[in-house]
Amino acid sequence: MRKSIRIGIVGYGNLGRGVEKAVAQSPDLELAAVFTRRPGQIQSSAPVVPVEECGDYRDKIDVMILCGSSSNDLPEQGPLFAGQFNTVDSFDLHARIPEYFERVDAAAEGGGNLSLISSGWDPGLFSLARVLFSSILPGAKTYTFWGKGVSQGHSVAVRRLPGVRQAVQYTVPVPETVERIRQGETPDLTPREQHLRICYVVPEPGADHTAIETAIKTMPGYFADYETTVHFITEEEFAANHTGMPHGGFVITTGSTGGGYRQQAELRLKLEDNPEFTGSVLAAYARAVYRLHREGKTGACTVLDIPLGYLAPESPVELRKKMV
Repeated sequence: MRKSIRIGIVGYGNLGRGVEKAVAQSPDLELAAVFTRRPGQIQSSAPVVPVEECGDYRDKIDVMILCGSSSNDLPEQGPLFAGQFNTVDSFDLHARIPEYFERVDAAAEGGGNLSLISSGWDPGLFSLARVLFSSILPGAKTYTFWGKGVSQGHSVAVRRLPGVRQAVQYTVPVPETVERIRQGETPDLTPREQHLRICYVVPEPGADHTAIETAIKTMPGYFADYETTVHFITEEEFAANHTGMPHGGFVITTGSTGGGYRQQAELRLKLEDNPEFTGSVLAAYARAVYRLHREGKTGACTVLDIPLGYLAPESPVELRKKMV
């Protein structure tokens, strides 16, 4: 009997490469193929296949991990692939998750497949923490902080501005606010009170620094609601200090139990490389999706629907012995 779970990857950017490394570390997973729009431009340990030929692999892949962007790729690819394969994705546009879930659910049910949406660490692991902590402490106040870390979407938005050659944006929790929360305060916070935005920009020669800084700080949906700092630097400094992909954050819940005692729970992540960690989360959830589908589950689901033990390569007997 075949022991390995056959994984396919759609998209081979930072996240796709992170998934590939995670699969290589997992003894029960094997990478069957990578699907991409640019097959002649990438190299992988597995066959590289044009994405339009994915239908030829229906019987060769157990779970397809979708590594495209939430804004441009997944709205189309999620339902498309859910109709053909079991899938895992990291759709992270929080406000649009209910709508996306419905579309993927219909496609997955129609194809007899199981599709996990919005996996990763937020949404994903942080979603689990928010539900777990607030369920244990009814009426509690939960706060989510991101960073310090690179925000890829915000960085792209800055790089698209006229006069910008290269840029990166870091999201940073406001230290004073974090300390207030950890001391047990439960205020209502504005975005500006929770996070700082720090941008490092390599300008084009002769570019208007003032115009670039104003365009960044007034950009609606990205920076206008936050305290934003812009630093102009050289290409050499950017290459030396700002090419990594660190990230992380924490979920803090503060509430009271029945006797009136103040209680607090916190989950924290500190990541040297965000895509590699997210890829590892997706690979573990691919294992869970494979197991649940073999039990007959179809349609769409989220991390809230998956038993934690299904993520582990060990058997239930081993987990009870080692982890409980």
